[in-house]
Amino acid sequence: MADLIIQGGKPLQGTITPSGYKNSIVALIPATLFTDAPVTFTNVPDITDVRNMLRFLKSIGSKITWQRAENTLQIDNSHLHASPNMDKYPTNMGSAKLLIPGLLHRYKTVRIPNKLKGCTLGVRDSEVDYEFWKKMGVKVRGVNGSREFSILDKFRACEHWADYQGVTSTENFILSAIMANGHSILLNSASEPQVQDLSQFLMKLGAQIEGAGSNKLSIEGVRELSNTPVNHRVTDDYYEVATFLALGAMTGGKVTVNMPDQQYMGLIYKTFDNLGVHLDIGSDTVTVLPDSTFQLKPTEQKNMLRKVEAAPWPYFPADLMPPFMALATRVDGTLLFWNKIYEGAMHWITELMKFGAHVHMSDPHRVIVFGGKRLNPAVVDAPYIIRVAVALFMVSASIPGRSVVKSADTIKRAHPHFVQNLHKLGADVEWAE
Repeated sequence: MADLIIQGGKPLQGTITPSGYKNSIVALIPATLFTDAPVTFTNVPDITDVRNMLRFLKSIGSKITWQRAENTLQIDNSHLHASPNMDKYPTNMGSAKLLIPGLLHRYKTVRIPNKLKGCTLGVRDSEVDYEFWKKMGVKVRGVNGSREFSILDKFRACEHWADYQGVTSTENFILSAIMANGHSILLNSASEPQVQDLSQFLMKLGAQIEGAGSNKLSIEGVRELSNTPVNHRVTDDYYEVATFLALGAMTGGKVTVNMPDQQYMGLIYKTFDNLGVHLDIGSDTVTVLPDSTFQLKPTEQKNMLRKVEAAPWPYFPADLMPPFMALATRVDGTLLFWNKIYEGAMHWITELMKFGAHVHMSDPHRVIVFGGKRLNPAVVDAPYIIRVAVALFMVSASIPGRSVVKSADTIKRAHPHFVQNLHKLGADVEWAE
C-alpha cells in the first residue's frame, strides 16, 4: 500500500482538465462484448480499474489498442476465444459484475468468485440483479466458492420493479435487455450520469432504449447490434471537478477547471454556494476564487441545521460526501451530512478527528460537522474508499505542516495522475510506496 506525504498550507493555483469518469468507463468497456465492431473511446482515464478490465478482456481474446497519452482506447471483440479464461477476472472491483451479461451473451455459461471487492461503503445487495436475471432466464447456482450463471440461448424480456435505484443493477438490466427477446421495462431505475452515458453509447450501436435519465426504462430487444465502427467520448468526471474546486477553496487558492459540459453540476454548484465558496462559472470553465467567505448560508427555518443530503440521482452524489465533509471543516457553521444510501460510508470520521476536526456521528447515516475549528497536521489511515482517501488529503493540504495519509493508493482506482495534477497546482505532495 502507498502513502501520501503532504506538506500543507500552500494555496493551490492553476488550471486543470478533468479526466474521464471512472463510473462511466467501467460500464462502457463491458458493453463492448455485445458487438464485433471496433469501438473507440476517447477521454479514457488511465486508472487501475480500467487496466484490470482490459487485462481480462485481452485474456479472452479481445484486441486492445490503448493510447494512454491521447486518452484513446480501441476494443475489437471480433475474435474472442471459444471459451473464457476466468483467471484474470477482476475480483478487486465491484463493477466487475457488469461483465456478466456480455459474457453470458457470448458464452452462455460463466463462473465468477462469490466475493468482489469494491469500496467499503457497506453491504452490497446482489439480490436485485438475481431477481430480474431469474425473470430473464438466467440460472444461478453456487459451485465451490463461486457462482455459476447460465442461459439457454438469449436473455428473455421482462418487466421488473426494483426495490431501490441501484446504479450497477440498472446497468446490468440494460445490458441484459438490449438483445433480449421482446420488450423489457425497469421501474425505479437509476438515472445517474453513468447510466445515461452507457445508454447513449448503446444507442449508437443500435440499441432501442427509452427513458435513460429517468426512473423508468423501456427497452426493445434487437436481433443484433451494429457492426459499424463506433466512436464515443467518455463523460468528464464531475467528481474530480468538484474535488479540485474544493481543494482550491480549502487552501485559499484559485483553481480553474476546464469543463465545457456542465449539465451535471447544478446541485454541486448550489452546495458550494451554501458553504460560502465563491465560484466564477463560465461557458466552458469554472474557477474557485480566493475570496470565499466560508460563511454558511442560513436556512429559512432558523432552528434547523443546513443539510447536505445524498440519495439517488438527481440528489447530491453520495460519492462526494467525503470531499464536502472535508470542506465543511473550514466552514464557519454546523452542517448535517446525511447519506441515505450506504450504511458503512461514515465510519472514517475518526480519522478526520485526528486533525482536530469537531465531528459527531448521530447514526451510521448521519454526521454533524462543526466547522471553523483549528486543525493540526496528522498521520491518518485511509479506508478502502476512494473519495475518503481524497478527503483526507484535502484536509492535509489545507493545514500548514507535514501530514501523512496512509494506504491512500485506492485513489489510483479513479484519479489518473493524481499527484502530477496536484504538482501542476503547486501542491507539495509525494507518493511513498
